[in-house]
Amino acid sequence: MRILRNVLFLLSIFVFASCSKTDTAVVSVPLIKVGVPVSNLTPLSGSIKGTMLTNQVYSITGDVTINAKDTLLIQEGVKINISNGANFIVKGTLVSLGSKTAPITITDPTKTKAPGNSSAATDPAYVGGWGGIYCDVTCPLLVLRWTHLDFGGAGLVAPPFTGPSTGSKFIIYWENPNGNFIMEDSWLYGSPDDAIRFYGGHINMMRNTMEKCGGTGGDGFNAKGGTQGNMAYNLIIGSATNGTKSANDGALGSTQCQIAMYNNTYVNCGYRNSGTFGARSGSIEVENNSRALAYNNLIVDCNFGVRIAGGNDVTAKVYLADTLSHADGPIFKTAYGYNYFYADNVGQANQFVPTNIAQAVVTHPQATDIPNMLAFLGAKYTFGFQYDGTSLVGQNNPKFVNYPLPNLNYLNQASVDAFDFHLQAGSPAIGKGYTAFSPIVNVPVDKNFGSSGITPPGKDIGCYQSDGTGNQHIN
Repeated sequence: MRILRNVLFLLSIFVFASCSKTDTAVVSVPLIKVGVPVSNLTPLSGSIKGTMLTNQVYSITGDVTINAKDTLLIQEGVKINISNGANFIVKGTLVSLGSKTAPITITDPTKTKAPGNSSAATDPAYVGGWGGIYCDVTCPLLVLRWTHLDFGGAGLVAPPFTGPSTGSKFIIYWENPNGNFIMEDSWLYGSPDDAIRFYGGHINMMRNTMEKCGGTGGDGFNAKGGTQGNMAYNLIIGSATNGTKSANDGALGSTQCQIAMYNNTYVNCGYRNSGTFGARSGSIEVENNSRALAYNNLIVDCNFGVRIAGGNDVTAKVYLADTLSHADGPIFKTAYGYNYFYADNVGQANQFVPTNIAQAVVTHPQATDIPNMLAFLGAKYTFGFQYDGTSLVGQNNPKFVNYPLPNLNYLNQASVDAFDFHLQAGSPAIGKGYTAFSPIVNVPVDKNFGSSGITPPGKDIGCYQSDGTGNQHIN
């Protein structure tokens, strides 16, 4: 017995000494898992549920369907190669949980990203490779975190449910007015039409990067009737038309479209729209009886500034934004300001405050904008009138860490490439943000099945904050 006690004593000393060699023990947190693992031994199509396991490569060769009440969870580091224009048809729940060190990638493996000059006629980004993620009214939850969605938007061969049309070319289509759609810290690269089309629901689109969205038309985030939530801290470069948009058409219920668009950075947007010039914006659009907040946005070399649509004329449909005061929220009245504009030609500068080129607008010049457009245009300016912005060209360089301004290649530079859109320490956009408003809080906050947290407005203008908050993408 004494020998046994001595052995146990010596073992305890050994264990204690081993543990004391490090300050803290590193305990690996297991990845969340639902249902059974999804096998990657053969290409996938048809019904699917369970868990795609970390760092595995999966192939999808035909539409996969997540049935109502089923869940598909994708663990970090997964790569999904999709061929034949196949789609995710989501009637249940889809959760994609990438991480900063191990993001998830969904792509068409036959396509390669092309840096530098880009045009709708030659760049494969605008054609569509795999299909998209189409979420039915029965989809209660879509979560995308640290997920690359590359080369989506192949046209639908046939609508999988009521809503989308044959030929629809969206990366994501959402239509549950009561569901929750969260996309955070993710990347969207290339689409023939809108990158994301929302018809209702509660949304939180934060800290994402969007490149080359829309071929000869289309927006980045296009929120339709009934959609409510945030579009914040996103970097949007080379969108065909708007980077972010709210409109109340197509509502499935009685809820009004209300979107808080704040602390976004828009670069080179609005130059691939083949429609009537001036009937859409080139950065932020508020139209068709929707309400919005648009604060702290950095708008560089875009075709138009914040555009509040004012109604109809002979060349356009009725797009009148809701600018009235209301007793109900979450946005009680459309409001905007503290936005920062930079232009490399007079055409851009002439639209810092959009004018009545194709239809009436009701965008008022704001004293809080940079430049101060209220002072520049004068107190007697009537919104919608044309003005001469020649003296504004090249003024107020925001001083990106690595992106040349002036840059007369704005028409063709639609991807981030190796550029860095953080602000230099001496940027005049630092400290100019407006923080006395609240984002919309209408989605669950949960480390797996919800938002990682609703980021409040930032003190710096744009998606990158000097204190390290905001957008977390390096390039």
